[in-house]
Amino acid sequence: MTADNLEWINVGHADDLPEGRVKTVTARDVSLCLSHFEGQWAAMDNHCPHQGGPLGEGSIEQGVEGKCWIRCPWHGWDFDPLTGAPPGGHKDTGQKTYPVEIRDDEVFIGLEPEPERARTVTDAMTETMINWGVRSVFGMVGHSNLGLADSIRIAARDGKLSYYGIRHEGAAAFAASAYGKLTGQPAACITIAGPGATNLLTGMWDAKVDRAPVLALTGQVQTQVFGPGAFQDIDLKSAFDAVSRFSQTVLSTSKHTELMSLACKNAIVERDVAHLIFPDDVQTQPSKAKPRGPKGRLGDTAIKPSDADVEAAAEMINAAKRPIIIMGHGAVHVRDAVIAFAEKLGAPVLTTFKAKGLIADTHPNAAGVLGRSGTPIASWFVATSDLVITLGTSFSNHTGIEPSKRIIQVDFERMQLGKFHRVTLPVWGEIGEFCKIMAQTAEKSPDAEDQISELAERWAIWRTEKQSRLAEEKDNGIHSFAVFDALTKLCPADAIIAVDVGNNTYSFGRYFETCGQRVLMSGYLGSIGFGLPAAIGAWAATRDLEAFEGRKVVSISGDGGFGQYAMEFTTAVKYGMDITHILLNNGQLGKISKEQQAGHWPVWETQLSNPSFAAFARLCGGHGTRVTETEALEKAISEALDHKGPSLVEIMTDPELV
Repeated sequence: MTADNLEWINVGHADDLPEGRVKTVTARDVSLCLSHFEGQWAAMDNHCPHQGGPLGEGSIEQGVEGKCWIRCPWHGWDFDPLTGAPPGGHKDTGQKTYPVEIRDDEVFIGLEPEPERARTVTDAMTETMINWGVRSVFGMVGHSNLGLADSIRIAARDGKLSYYGIRHEGAAAFAASAYGKLTGQPAACITIAGPGATNLLTGMWDAKVDRAPVLALTGQVQTQVFGPGAFQDIDLKSAFDAVSRFSQTVLSTSKHTELMSLACKNAIVERDVAHLIFPDDVQTQPSKAKPRGPKGRLGDTAIKPSDADVEAAAEMINAAKRPIIIMGHGAVHVRDAVIAFAEKLGAPVLTTFKAKGLIADTHPNAAGVLGRSGTPIASWFVATSDLVITLGTSFSNHTGIEPSKRIIQVDFERMQLGKFHRVTLPVWGEIGEFCKIMAQTAEKSPDAEDQISELAERWAIWRTEKQSRLAEEKDNGIHSFAVFDALTKLCPADAIIAVDVGNNTYSFGRYFETCGQRVLMSGYLGSIGFGLPAAIGAWAATRDLEAFEGRKVVSISGDGGFGQYAMEFTTAVKYGMDITHILLNNGQLGKISKEQQAGHWPVWETQLSNPSFAAFARLCGGHGTRVTETEALEKAISEALDHKGPSLVEIMTDPELV
């Protein structure tokens, strides 16, 4: 090909490379070793054919009879700068060379016109993933996932999905888990082999135990070096077996789009983690496979309870004088049907902590959260009830549903029914279907008590008591009630709130009154550090799905939780994420301090050494403010919520006042 037919790419100024030196340059997407020696310029493929060593990081060496050689920095292989041939002229180990021209002291390298990009295995699998509804990918690009990453890059460039590069793979896992909890649809997270993949595991366990659909896509070493102990080669299949419902390695001979379809289907149907392992060499192999999708592969999820169970449930409900409903996170997508059923019965609706916000605390039937993070209102109504209708709950010890009560338990998973102890009536069926049928079949007993008026009275008592707790403030920091009282007044009704773990979360459950917000948390795993990464996942959902479009995202943590993934604040800045983080800083792992005290242990190693988190937020490029007085709370929170972009309010709180 003549010089006229080449594309000439400027790779820098001649003064950037002194005589007798080499450097790595990039022309288009081609990595090249540029050399300058004896008044000559030359360029060759940057990757040594031995093990891919970067020749541009090597050196020019004088050989026999003064001949110059480019020497690889890894293992000392030599190449002629002008021909690319090694000593002895063995062409099969030589390097491709490229023409170089100096024009007005600028260095140009001639490349052949870029060929049309060949369609790859990962292109076909990415297209299939998109067809199944995946719209967001979180992760970190690295050496063993570059082929997969390039397929995702193409899809992102074409507007088919969004990619968010995080600072730690654990944050990608939590973001994907939160996305699945919020939407019921899977997001994906990608990592390299070895440590990148293992960094996902905590977040994958969070998704698994809270039944959130997630796709984990991990790179892997080349298939030819599986097993002997190559760099970053670990048994990823075994590592993910316990945490995933589906885990498979993508091989050259695999049915690639079918593997991705099965991964997506398992994530969606089983509400679980699906894992695919991508060996480096398989990712870029050519593929003609047609992408697949969910058409014809997903059935209706409406499971109606049996006639006998409907009749028995109606009989129990019709006879109850003080029926209550306990709504768990399993009812997240049918909460309107649950509330309509409660309104007909005049029954209080209590929620588990994971289900906080599924009924607004401002609703006449709302009784707040039951359990350790709950309110005395909920405790009163469960204690005085004569029938408990539990919908989508797991009877965790954190919630503390009294098993001696007459209980109707409804769940679409048969193994959840009576899982820990017997219940009066276990009903297999989808919760929404049960509520619709009961709203037509069951009747409020003529002897039923007026629990709705009683609810209003109990709320008034609790609100008065909460306000009285402000008198407990001394000089050790702000009361946590003051924080959540201010946030209750200011937080948008349609906000999505991601909470961490610790005393800050207990206080949130007890004091914050919802009026329509959705709450996300690390439920059964209870993992510290969940809050901010979860907010990143929620923010991505507001960009993907119309149901969440334009909704404000708020995250809440203590100083211990924020410190786990503090650098993800720069991720929020990078992508302009409209997230407000409320940080309760008490200078310690407060929940652990209290547990040590309660167990008559000395308080040990729970104190924290913190920077100014507000200043940190500003240094990262976001909005940051520090609050030390209760009177300044509302102004600081209001300004942070109004800020278009990442903001952080650091509130100095008293560790004893939770």
